[in-house]
Amino acid sequence: MIYLSKHKNKYAKILLCNVLGLNLLFAAELQIGSQIPEINHKLNDVSGKQITLAEVKGDKGTLVIFSCNTCPWVLKWEKRYVDISKQYKDKGVGIIAVNSNVSRFDSDDSLEKMAIHARENNYNFIYAQDPNARLAYAFGATKTPHIYLFNDQNQLVYRGAVDDNARSEFDVDESFLINALDQMLAGEQITKPVSKALGCSIKF
Repeated sequence: MIYLSKHKNKYAKILLCNVLGLNLLFAAELQIGSQIPEINHKLNDVSGKQITLAEVKGDKGTLVIFSCNTCPWVLKWEKRYVDISKQYKDKGVGIIAVNSNVSRFDSDDSLEKMAIHARENNYNFIYAQDPNARLAYAFGATKTPHIYLFNDQNQLVYRGAVDDNARSEFDVDESFLINALDQMLAGEQITKPVSKALGCSIKF
C-alpha cells in the first residue's frame, strides 16, 4: 500500500492508496451540492447479489448510511434507520446501509454476520459490503454511522448524524435527517445541511 501522506487526517485532501491494484483517492468529505461518487461501484449485498448506488437511487432521492454490525453508536441508532425507511421508502427515497469495515470483513462484519444482523434487527433496506472501502474513500466517510442524503438530481443535500441524541430516540431535540428529508421532498431549502457525524471510526 502506498501512502502520499503518513498522517491519518480524516479530512486529508490527498491520500492515494493502491489496494488490490486499485488506486483510490481519499478525498475531503463530500461538500453539499456534490454529485454521488462511484455510483456504479459494485457492492456486495447480504442477499448474495451485487448492487450499485445507481440501482438503489430513488425517484425522489437517495440515502446512504455508512454503518456496521457492532459499533455501539450504530446499535443505538439503527432502529431509527428502520423507522425512517418505513416512512420514506414509499415516498421515493432509495435507502442503503454500507459497511466499509474492510479489516473486519473476515470477522464481525462478514457478509454472513451482516445478513444475520440485518434479519435480527428487521432491516427493511439494502445492507451491503463496500469492497476495498472504495465508496467510503470517495465520500470521505469516517464514522459509523455517517449519513449522506442526495436529492433527485444526485446532489448532496445533507450529511452528518441521524439526530442529536444517540442514547434515546425519545429525547431527541433535533431530528437532523428527518428534517432534511421532509424539506428535500417539499422542495424547500435544507435549514441544517451539515451536522457532526458521531460514531466509531470506519475500520479501513
